[in-house]
Parts: sequence; structure tokens; C-alpha cells
Amino acid sequence: MRTYDPRWRWLNNISPTRLIILFYLVAVIISTCLLALPVAHKEGMDISFVDVLFTAVSAISVTGLASVPIQEYFNTTGIVLIAFTMQLGGIGVMTLGTFVWLLFGKKIGLKERRLIMADQNQMSFRGAVNLIRQILVVVLSIELIGFLVLGTYYLQYFPTAGEAYFQGLFASISATTNGGFDITGQSLIPFQHDYFVQFVHMLLIILGAIGFPVLIEVKHYMFASKEERSFIRFSLFTKLTTITFLVLIVAGTIIIALLDSRNFFVGKSWHETLFYSLFQSVTTRSGGLATMDIASLTEQNQLFMSALMFVGASPSSAGGGIRTTTLALVVIALYHFARGNKQITVLRREIHPEDLFKAINVTIFGMILVFISAVILTSIEPFSLTEVLFEVCSAFGTVGLSLGITAELSDASKIVLMLLMFLGRVGILTFLYSLHRKSQAANFHYPKERIIIG
Repeated sequence: MRTYDPRWRWLNNISPTRLIILFYLVAVIISTCLLALPVAHKEGMDISFVDVLFTAVSAISVTGLASVPIQEYFNTTGIVLIAFTMQLGGIGVMTLGTFVWLLFGKKIGLKERRLIMADQNQMSFRGAVNLIRQILVVVLSIELIGFLVLGTYYLQYFPTAGEAYFQGLFASISATTNGGFDITGQSLIPFQHDYFVQFVHMLLIILGAIGFPVLIEVKHYMFASKEERSFIRFSLFTKLTTITFLVLIVAGTIIIALLDSRNFFVGKSWHETLFYSLFQSVTTRSGGLATMDIASLTEQNQLFMSALMFVGASPSSAGGGIRTTTLALVVIALYHFARGNKQITVLRREIHPEDLFKAINVTIFGMILVFISAVILTSIEPFSLTEVLFEVCSAFGTVGLSLGITAELSDASKIVLMLLMFLGRVGILTFLYSLHRKSQAANFHYPKERIIIG
């Protein structure tokens, strides 16, 4: 007979969204403790508590910003711990937790299903456990293929097979989870002329950032029979996410190339310009890896990339930011308002008013967070507004790109970035829901009165 421990009664009184935030906090604490152990550090390397905490938060939020070079301070044990932490942050604490529950034969009850729903931004309990299984299968399969491909290809770059496959494993996890960490010390700059390595990394970043529900729907379509395919209909979420994602990548590639056509790309061949621009456009989705020194780009390009990082990846993915569907709904709403339409529609479907309300709130709250953080950092740091804004957007979008100022920031600024990375991972919507209070519907309404706008 199952006994009930009254010491854990308080957990039943916490909303699922608050529990999700609590679980991520616990994950950060455990990761910090593990990374602070001397067994995780290289001999003779001392690292401050703030830097250990910063590394743990960056890994659990799959950001990739580093206040210290991880390849210099952490040994193989530390690198493995960072990789595991990225894995946990990438697939989500509830995904891994559910897998452990299923492994030990534990029944997934209503409480657990509500937590899964909150962690994966789902709107229904139905199929929650199956969703977790599908996410694990898809993500681990992608990482396994990436590991084998990159590890085998790296045999020509590294002296031993062990080192090549270790590099391939870490790179596959980092790219798929959009973690942004690297153990080369130079991100992907050593492979700036190796288009195969870049292509594999871009593909892994896209698969990790486009959204797990999209991958699952595509998997169902690919493995369905010809007869079954004729009955399969992709959801509006998948269609809108894919279109927005591709538009951002294509538009980002073109604009990045144009903004630096008279600077960085002078003297570059067409294929060099294409791959440099394309990779930076893809990595701003939440990847965090780079094939160039971002500081060498024009200030206009850095500001544009900050905007791309602010948008970030898609919902229910390994990335952060306000998310692609949020941007899509806001743009669609602006278009319909300008045209005088009362109904907000897209792809022959009407948008639910609640979803539009969520999108507007997430966008506004995200802009406020970035603005306040930028003001704080510019007040206490000697760096330019562009450098600060780039760093702030990178942390908020859990991207990990930097103009090289992360290690020089004060502890206070690092704390601000840690908060941004953490909020970027748990999601603005989850955070806002955690502030909700239980309230009963009022049985009366106040008189309505119009307000002048604009």
C-alpha cells in the first residue's frame, strides 16, 4: 500500500508552472555543486563560485555564454557534466523525469501530466506521456546520427579516434540542444571553410530549434504508408512554425550579407559569403555557435542579429526568446488591423483571441526585460550599448553568441544575464503563469468606457 508523507504536502499546493520553475532551480543547484567539485577541474585551475554558477545556468538553459573558457578550466569529467546538463536543459526536466518514472514502472498520474503540459507548452493532457516518448526517441536519434557523422568526419582533424568521436559527441549534443558550448576554444571558426561540418551543425541546430511537435508530425508523415499519408494533415502550429522559421533564416541570410557587403564580405567569394551569412542566420535561432568573430561585423549587423536572437527559436523546442510563433501572430495581427479586418486569420484558420493575447503579452514582457537589463548593464559596465544589447539578447534568446565581453563583466552583470538565461529557458509564458493567483469569476461587471489610443 502506498503511504503518503505529509512532509511533501506543500507540493500539492504549488501550481504546475511554479513546480517547473522549482525543478529547473533544483537542476541549476545540483549542476553548480557538481561543476564546483575539484574532480571536474583541470589541475591548478581555480574558478570562482559565480563563474561556476554562470556555467551551470548557461548549460541548463542551453545558452552557451561562458564567463571562462570551459576547455581550459574543466577536464574531461567537467566537460561530460556540462554535456549532460545541456542534454537535461535541451529536452526539458520533465522529459527526463518522465523517462525515469517510466523506466522504474511508475504510473504517470494527473499531477505529472499537468507538469509535462506546462513544461512542453501543451494545451491538453491527452497524449502527454506519448509526447515525451516521442521527444526522447526523436532527439536521441538525431544526436546519435550527428555523433556518428561528425565523429567519423573528425578523424581527419584530430590525432586519435577517441578524441575525434568525443569532439563529435559533444558537438552533436551542443548543436541539437542549441547549447552553444564548444570544446575547441574557437567555436566553429577552425571549420569556417569546411562546408560539410557547417551544414551538419546547421541541420542539427534547426532540428533542435524548430520545435519537438513539428519533428514528431514530420516523423509520422515520413514513416506512414502511401495510403496513410493522404489522410495526414499537418497542424496549423507546424505550418506556421515552419514557414516563420524558414522566412527568418532566408531573410536573415540576405540581410546579414547586405549589411556587411562593404565590410566583412569584401573580397569573399559567393560561396564564402553565402555560408558565413547562412550560418550566422541559423545560429541566431538559438544555436550560439559561430564561424567568424562576430565583433568583426558592422554595428548595424550586430543590432540586426540582436533582433534575431530576441525572437529566438520555436515553442516546445530547445531554444529561448519570445519564439517564432509569437512574432508571427503579432505581425499577422498588425497586418489585419491595418487592413481593417475584425477577424485574425492565417492559412484558412482563425486565430484564437487567447493565443493572440498571449503573443502580445510575451512580446511586451520580453521587450521590457531586455530594456531593463540593457539599462542596468550599461550603467555598471564600460561597454557600448550595442555590445551590451547583443549580450542581453543573446542571454534572453538562450543563444550564446557574444562580442567577447562576457568574461569581463562584473558579478552583478553576470547575475542579470543568469536571470535572463533562466527565464529564457523556462519561457516567459510559464513565468507569467507562475504569478497567477487563484481567483473566482466575478458575478458582476464594471461599466465599460473607451480610452483614446495612439
